[in-house]
This record gives sequence, structure tokens and C-alpha cells, in this order.
Amino acid sequence: MTSVRDQAIKARAVKKALALATRKQKDQALAEVAARLRAAIATIGEANVRDLEAGAAAGLAPAMLERLRMDAKVVEATARAVEHVASLPDPVGSRGPMQRLPNGLQTARERLPLGVIGIIYESRPNVTVDAAVLCLKAGNAVLLRGGKEAANTNAVLGRILQEALEAARLPGDSVQIVPPGDRESVREMIGLTGLLDLVIPRGGEGLVRFVCENARVPVVQHYKGVCHLFLDADAELERSAAIAVNSKAVRPGTCNSLECLLVHEGAAKRLLPGVAKQLLEAGVELRGDPATCALVPEAKPAHDDDYGQEFLAKILAVKVVKDIAAAIEHIERYGSNHTEAIVTNSYDNAQRFVRELDASCVVVNASTRFNDGGELGLGAEIGISTSKMHAYGPMGLESLTAEKWIVFGEGQVRG
Repeated sequence: MTSVRDQAIKARAVKKALALATRKQKDQALAEVAARLRAAIATIGEANVRDLEAGAAAGLAPAMLERLRMDAKVVEATARAVEHVASLPDPVGSRGPMQRLPNGLQTARERLPLGVIGIIYESRPNVTVDAAVLCLKAGNAVLLRGGKEAANTNAVLGRILQEALEAARLPGDSVQIVPPGDRESVREMIGLTGLLDLVIPRGGEGLVRFVCENARVPVVQHYKGVCHLFLDADAELERSAAIAVNSKAVRPGTCNSLECLLVHEGAAKRLLPGVAKQLLEAGVELRGDPATCALVPEAKPAHDDDYGQEFLAKILAVKVVKDIAAAIEHIERYGSNHTEAIVTNSYDNAQRFVRELDASCVVVNASTRFNDGGELGLGAEIGISTSKMHAYGPMGLESLTAEKWIVFGEGQVRG
């Protein structure tokens, strides 16, 4: 059986060929991926049903099963995302503006691939394709280590990806599926110094903390998504309710879904009953502070640990706060640097919220779910970084490259 080290060595051996591949070659490979995904909808669906049945038998939570699902609709959406990535500019070899120094040297920065990337993730098999095509377009080889709950689906997707690469005359070892195993196998993978250039973990907080605490290679961090929405004193009821329901109830198991609703005390009587009514009708359980429970009898009393909690389910913490300063203070205490949103008609408050909050995405008068690579124009994303080295927020193609300095001279020497 091939070890993850052997797979990394194979990836290392083909990284130069990928780095030098033309945009035409890479886009041809992506077109092959999209076409082969559509042609294999039935095969992917059969493998996914086996994973779903096994997950249900193992007691996976409904939110996890939903993330695991890859039916025809998800396959088509994934194929369209692949085609969108193909339409994006190739970052490899792109240069910033040239500048001439006083000594006559001309300098600029040029983008190049990172090399070999390891992705460790849970549940969502579409991540297998999203991560692979982004790494490929940015000229990187990738090792994909999905969870055992998606093993059958990922195995099929891995074969499709390798066949597409080979059809486009690019090395099949550019994309490799690492068989799922226990935490010790993860520890082996994240210790491959000199073979992996970056590791990106995507999954629950426990997995991400394990990777960050044990890795010997650079890691992109994203522990959890505790996202807040603040309804300001002048917020409109219809807009507030629509944004709150969309942020929480449509896909509650994603990291950009709403986990805590904050309401200005001056607008609580006007807003909370109506907003809560629509959330409750959408099946959301509300856990509120005393002021919330007084206005919304259906709300359950919140415990201290409900604030700062990533529920990943139709559960929402609610709190009435004094003003925008109190909302910002609450978010700074309980937030996770992921996504923070405000509904307001005040230009000054909108600018204050954007300026003061240190999150990877700050949203004014829109859903938290827009913190997504596809929605922000990046195509499929490889993850959302809540650390600032070397990327912050959704990571698209540019985040999978580095910059090197290039210098053009005419015989200059340094004195």
C-alpha cells in the first residue's frame, strides 16, 4: 500500500511540470473535469448513496449528512464552478508594475505556484473537486485527504480528476487522493517537511486545532465560523428578517451561517418579534437573553456558552445590546474572525462597523453567506482563512501562489 510520504514524493516529482504548464493546458484539463463529472453523475450518485447510508448508520448528525450529499444537483453546481475557475485569469507568471530604481535597476513581483499542497477535510466531497481545480489552475500539485465518511465518493472523484489530467496531457499524480485513516495518519501527513509546502485543514474545530498544534509545515487556520448579525436602531424589519433568515436557515451547516443575532435595544420591540417569527417559521430554535425572551415567548433562555458557539444547526443565539459599541464589544469577545454583518441605514455606523471589526469579511446590509469564494468572484474557494498569514478570508487562485522579486539590470553591482 502506497504511503502518504510516497504520494508526496510523487507530487513533488511533477510540480515543475505543473508550474510550467500553460493556461491552455490547465484550462483544457478543467474542461475535461467538468465534462467527466457530468458524464459520471450516476456513478458519483451511487458511491455517494453508499456513503450516506453508512453515515446514517453511524449516527452522523443531519447537518453532516447534508454536507456529505452529492446528488445530481450538487454535481452540476460543482461542474459549473470548475468551468468558472477555467474562465478566470491564470495568476502564474503575472507581474505587478515594473519600477525603475535610482540605480537603473528595474524590479517587479511575479507570481509563482506554492508547490505541493495538502488538503485535510471532512464530509463535503465537492471540496475534493474544488480544491483540486484551484490548485491545478494555480500550478500546484495537491494531496487530498478527505474523511472516511466520504471515502466512496472521493475515490470516484479522484479517478475522474486523474483521468481528466491525463486526457489533457498533464501528470495524473498532480492530484492524489490520500486514503482516510486515524489522527496518526494525519500527523504523518502534516509532518512532511520538505515535501509539502502548505497544509489547509477544512472541518470541525477539533480537526483544525489538531493540525495546527501538530503540523511541521505551514498551515492555513480556520478554527470555526461564529458569525454575527447586528440590527442597528434604524434597521428596517423586512430587510432585517430576510437577511437573518437567509444567513441562518438556508444552509445552517456551513461556516458562513449566522450563529448569533444582536439587536439594538432601541429597536428591539419593533424588530425582534417580527424577525423571530420568520426565523421560527423557518424551523430555527432561538436561545435568547432575558430581554429577548420577554419579547419572544417562544425563545429558550440562553446559557453563557451559547454565545461564541458554532451550532452548525438551526439554532441561533440572540441578545439585545445597548448600542453599536456594545455590539462590537460582544463580537470582539465571542467572534472567530470569520464573518460579521450589520443592518443599518446609518453611513457612519456602517463605516464604524467595517473599520473596527477585525474579521475576514465584514458585510453591510447583506447576508453573512456572501463570505464565499464563488459569491465574491473567486470561483470555487479552497477555504476561508481566519489567520492573516498568508491569506485572510476566502482563498482563491491568488492565495495559492506566492510572489517572487524579479530584477533586470545592465551590469549594476552593489557598492
